[in-house]
Amino acid sequence: MHSYVVLLRAVNVGGTGKLPMADLRAMCEQAGFLDVRTYIASGNVVLRSALAERAVAAALESRLAAYAGKPVGVLVRTAAEMAAVLAANPFPDAPGNRVVAIFLDSPPPADALEHASGCKHELLALGRREIYVHYGDGMADSRLRIPAAKAGTARNINTIAKLAAMASA
Repeated sequence: MHSYVVLLRAVNVGGTGKLPMADLRAMCEQAGFLDVRTYIASGNVVLRSALAERAVAAALESRLAAYAGKPVGVLVRTAAEMAAVLAANPFPDAPGNRVVAIFLDSPPPADALEHASGCKHELLALGRREIYVHYGDGMADSRLRIPAAKAGTARNINTIAKLAAMASA
């Protein structure tokens, strides 16, 4: 049995993709996942399953597509992987609400940061299957665009820490 963190893309953010967390928990339970818990209303789930990572994602993607009428991105990490993302934070002295990890399905291209545009005071770094961004002046006025991150989903370090703790409990 594996403990997983599941991250949904574009759910309950900016008025798009409305999905009550009670409905998300029910979908996960109907898929056969155990100990399903959500964290804040932006598509974060911690669960247990005997399935492999890709099978967990596929099971949820099909249910979410039926629910939403369109594809919903699902990214999955094991509890150990989520803890590793937190530990690998290249900006450990920055406030956790100013640093995000953009989670991707696969490793970012080596030249991903070279193609970023609109960078002012942000600092960027590549992770294993993540791109880290430190928003020095905050995210509100940022014009940063990272083409390699388009299909990803971002979580700030505070949220990552909470999800890592939940998954390891």
